[in-house]
Amino acid sequence: MSVDSIMHTEFPKGYTVLFGADGKVIMTPQSEERSSTIMSMQIDTLALGRHAKVTSDVYIDFPADENSAPDLAILREDARKEGKRYSFEDVLLISEVVSTSSARKDYDDCTAKYGRYGIPVYLIVDPYAGEVVLHTQPTANGYSTALKRAYGTGKLPVPLADGRTFTLDLDELPRPEPETGAH
Repeated sequence: MSVDSIMHTEFPKGYTVLFGADGKVIMTPQSEERSSTIMSMQIDTLALGRHAKVTSDVYIDFPADENSAPDLAILREDARKEGKRYSFEDVLLISEVVSTSSARKDYDDCTAKYGRYGIPVYLIVDPYAGEVVLHTQPTANGYSTALKRAYGTGKLPVPLADGRTFTLDLDELPRPEPETGAH
């Protein structure tokens, strides 16, 4: 897709559009649930320190042009950008927030990918199921350990590879509003 084509394309409302270096166009549906869930997780990362390296929807370089812009990533304190991006080797934790159209990608594709590249912790946060899945111990095919915890069950301490602990407050994760009929 040329720059001129992109400039004249109307993308659907309610989507974030990301352009990969390889020419891929990635459209991610935005929802209030996703946005408020990411915000809640960002608030929880403040306990790691004001200057902790935490990104949201920022590209991270993976080999073989499998770059990702995870919903939330916690990086090593000594992480340094290579060019304009951080490397997957700097990542301590990645979290993806499930949307209605991304469930298969978040549960299957990302689990396999992040495990394959040795991301120490992969956290799936699913507002629609009201649960989180904490994956640890990466393998060539994904992760060997998965712990499910329901929303509203207190705090979930997540040990990071650098000795710090990220604590996700499951009582504070927002739940989707029930849909009401159109008026």
